[in-house]
Amino acid sequence: MEKILLEAPVFNLQAAMEAAQFGIDRLELCSNFPEGGETPSAGMLRFLKSEVDIPVFVMIRPRGGDFVYSLKEEIVMKQDIQLLTELGADGFVFGILDEKGKVNEAACKMLLRAAGEKPCTFHRAFDASSDLEDSLERIIDLGFNRILSSGGKNSLTEGLPVILELLEKAQDRIIIMPGGGTKAEHVPILRKSGYLKEVHASCKVAKPSPNQFINEGLSFSAMPLDFSLHFGVDPAVVNEFKSVL
Repeated sequence: MEKILLEAPVFNLQAAMEAAQFGIDRLELCSNFPEGGETPSAGMLRFLKSEVDIPVFVMIRPRGGDFVYSLKEEIVMKQDIQLLTELGADGFVFGILDEKGKVNEAACKMLLRAAGEKPCTFHRAFDASSDLEDSLERIIDLGFNRILSSGGKNSLTEGLPVILELLEKAQDRIIIMPGGGTKAEHVPILRKSGYLKEVHASCKVAKPSPNQFINEGLSFSAMPLDFSLHFGVDPAVVNEFKSVL
């Protein structure tokens, strides 16, 4: 049986190091967990490349919110790809839509050219697009290596029927990488398609921080954050995935 690759999104150093230690096959390096991922720091990538021996794909997203970017934001994305390539990025993860929810082909071509031979993933901007089937064909034609998707829903559990349809439509033309609340129990169902090659799962767990003082009246985010917790990777969840991959 062909091995399925397991990719984990990581948003901090602890999670990245644990993911590599516990057997994750590839990292998707991001910042800003509350926004669903933004471009991480150059220093983080440089350090990780000196510490881990698994591939590190880097999120290229200049801000949270939607996936319609100004020309200047697109230039920032291009420059991030160029700089992070120099620091050893193994691949890139990005997606750009136009105002009508279609794949912005011109902008994506620019970033793909900047990435050169590095493999590129079209991320869950795909799920925010207006027509998943049309987006699939456009992304294939552009030359992306894979699409990260929850089937256009908030979680893979909800979008599972759509993912199965996408796997069948895409076949071997592009990798459809299910992600977004992925559970080990999804894998046997997805594997039956015959086209499952990669799975995206955070395997995250909240871990206590050594911090001993909390100012209860202070918050640095519009979302409530618990300063006593950090996100790490749960080896038990990784092993659960490995047992079905």
